[in-house]
Amino acid sequence: MTVPTPKKANPARSLAMRVLGTVLESASFAAPTLDDALQQARLSARDAGLATHLVYGTLRHLPVLDAALAPLLRGPTPLHTRVLLLCGSFEKLVLGTPPHAVVNEYVTLARQGKQPPGLINAVLRRVELLGPLDPQSTLPAWLADEYRAAYGDAAPAIFQSLLEPQPLWLRLRPAGVEALEEEGGTLEPGANDMYRVQLGRPLRDSAAFRQGWAQPINPASLACVQALGDVSGQPVLDLAGGAGVKAAMLAAAGANVTSVDVVEGKHRAARRNLERLGLQARFVTADLTATPDLSPAPAVLLDAPCTGSGTLRAHPEIKLRLTPASVQELADLQGQLLDTAAQLTLPGGVLVYSVCSVTHAEGPDMVEGFLSRHPEFQPEPLPDLDVPAVPSGQGVLTVPLDGIDGFFIARMRRQD
Repeated sequence: MTVPTPKKANPARSLAMRVLGTVLESASFAAPTLDDALQQARLSARDAGLATHLVYGTLRHLPVLDAALAPLLRGPTPLHTRVLLLCGSFEKLVLGTPPHAVVNEYVTLARQGKQPPGLINAVLRRVELLGPLDPQSTLPAWLADEYRAAYGDAAPAIFQSLLEPQPLWLRLRPAGVEALEEEGGTLEPGANDMYRVQLGRPLRDSAAFRQGWAQPINPASLACVQALGDVSGQPVLDLAGGAGVKAAMLAAAGANVTSVDVVEGKHRAARRNLERLGLQARFVTADLTATPDLSPAPAVLLDAPCTGSGTLRAHPEIKLRLTPASVQELADLQGQLLDTAAQLTLPGGVLVYSVCSVTHAEGPDMVEGFLSRHPEFQPEPLPDLDVPAVPSGQGVLTVPLDGIDGFFIARMRRQD
């Protein structure tokens, strides 16, 4: 008697389950977790695309999926069982994958992962949305309120946009444009050498990336650098510089950059990136909650640690963890860093404060408090940032539509 060969699960779905489990269990970020998994797995381009869509789509819709599953589950559900149900529900309810195909695939995944196939079968056959899919219900209510307060009538379109895949944005040199097109990439040009790109091969494998002709950066993030104005030949302090992407853009603009961060490991990544780009900057490891031993500069950029609430399209897992308390905790830190930045700005110099967040506490409230503590600073208009933006207190908020992130940006000058 011939024993039938057990059906194997689709490798893209298997990888997506592992990544989602890691992200939900360890509070890690989806992007590096998925990137590491894809590099190890070496899936076909089609399967890599499916795995990416499943991970991000499930995370973007997770609150709605949880609500749909809740009436069908009794008591706590083990994490890996929950992941199977969430991802299967996303395929059935959002992607519109035929129900019989969803059940078959996820029952196979359950058997492969030693999860209860009977439960997976029963729940995925019965799960339905509790009502029409409302994009704002994919955010916590308090965070949806923050978006409505920030963007008014544009908020519904933004809620919908946050559920869409994040495009790849690259700042390209002319040689990079040519190289990507030769490799089969599709490029949509924008302002300031920015391009929305669909690649013909993985970015790290492209000649444009290897030769230093391409830098991934969102247009709203680049706008923070543009807010300083012309920095050619000037000393610039890049405070809380992280992995050094803005330091690279400042160096590309001709600035003499010193990038400061408390985490030394981030400097290693930043140095590698600048070396790839053929650029130079100085890196200093320092805790910016106190004023470090640095010479003040005529141009200072503080892109402060923040909730990331303006980057939910690219980092949907953030909304699953944010609370009003965590917003306030970060606002307290931002206030300390701004006070340090004030000490490091020369009289007559410019200080730009930015956060990739749309919350009022991290943006207009933060700047209002800073100006009340530091009357030697005065707000001033921002130059053209080449991205859509709306006024917000003494600064602006970039509008998170069409793949652009939501950043608060303010420019202040220290009086002589």
